[in-house]
Amino acid sequence: MRFGYDGRPFAGWARQPGLRTVEWEIERGIQRHRLPIVASSLSVASRTDRGVSAIGNALALESRLSGPSLLRSLNGISPAIYFTRASTIPSDFRVRAASRRTYRYFESTPAVRVTEWRAAARWFSGSIDVRSLGRRLPSDRPQWRRIDAVTVHATSSGLEVDVVAPSFVWGMVRKIIGALREVDLGRISTARLASALAGKERLTLPMAEPEPLVLWDVEYPIEWAYAWVGPTRHQARWWEEARNELLLRSQVVESLAEGASSAPASPPVPSVRASVRR
Repeated sequence: MRFGYDGRPFAGWARQPGLRTVEWEIERGIQRHRLPIVASSLSVASRTDRGVSAIGNALALESRLSGPSLLRSLNGISPAIYFTRASTIPSDFRVRAASRRTYRYFESTPAVRVTEWRAAARWFSGSIDVRSLGRRLPSDRPQWRRIDAVTVHATSSGLEVDVVAPSFVWGMVRKIIGALREVDLGRISTARLASALAGKERLTLPMAEPEPLVLWDVEYPIEWAYAWVGPTRHQARWWEEARNELLLRSQVVESLAEGASSAPASPPVPSVRASVRR
């Protein structure tokens, strides 16, 4: 199953005690609707973090339902989760063993320099040492991973950064964005970045915010056989409410910024000595 979700309401993919996660929401929906799906068979391509959204994640499961029936049933679980494609796979299929994954990060910082971002992004290609880009990795030797490409596209609202690779270590994409920001701000030179990616040193990099990150696609050497023709009525209403919420929030922020820039300087506040009557 190809599926997506708005990551904002969820504490990531993986089930966690006392927290609402995408995995927990799907399992709860399967039980609530009594769907003929083996809940223990759920296996996901990418376990996204808190706040990270997805358009093209992939989920393997076991069920006697057909592809079209699965799409109809699963799209009734939650309006924040939607299933768009389905295909039959052999029993030994490993959903984690994707050909490659694509993440997209929406960078809305207005002062970014596109030239610097693109120049730094070129170093993220081929086999690189990811010790500066992950967590809980051995530090005594390079940890090599392959990246197919990191591309930077300028848009009217900022930048879109696509990161394509077969697999990722935890926090890798957000660390890549952090590295590009550091180069843009002049805190790290491209020479030092290149040295770290070549395994010659290890950098301490900030991690970008999770909300602008989207798992864009997960690719396999198979073709999807069935497509969802939705959305459902509940999904359409939820998406419209989400759009309105974002629009309202942006209008409030813009109004605050305009008010702050046009407000007159406040007069000095006289100090007042309080007296206490005994």
